[in-house]
Amino acid sequence: MRVHVCAVGRLRGGPERALIEDYSTRFDRTGRALGLGPLAIREVEDRKGGGMAAEAALLDRAMPKSALICALDERGTQMTSPQFAGMLSRWRDAGRGDVAFVIGGADGIDPALRQHADASLSFGRMVWPHMLARVMLIEQLYRAAAILAGSPYHRA
Repeated sequence: MRVHVCAVGRLRGGPERALIEDYSTRFDRTGRALGLGPLAIREVEDRKGGGMAAEAALLDRAMPKSALICALDERGTQMTSPQFAGMLSRWRDAGRGDVAFVIGGADGIDPALRQHADASLSFGRMVWPHMLARVMLIEQLYRAAAILAGSPYHRA
């Protein structure tokens, strides 16, 4: 199952980029044998200032058409890392070819796109900067692959 992270905003150099590159490499290496990956990061930017609706249109174009959509949203489902790993495993085992995790911009995800999503995931009731949310998501993807592979990375 190919994994896509579709996010508003361009990630420049810095600590977030270094973490994303590290966890992406780890995910691809660990997930390959599990039928997970590769991981693709698709960044969009609304240069015309059209707001959430314009961002949603750009995100929609960035996602594969048949992808299962999981929106990252503070109102989404909170789960443990093993539960997240189980969800990925179920999607993969159900024959889903692509999953797209969607991260909105500073104002969040357009309500229409949020309603269209197949699933919604929350990293807690706090709001996180979208660049940190991207790092946290990709680390959790790697952690999920490590859990499914039986690796000692996740110690619960």
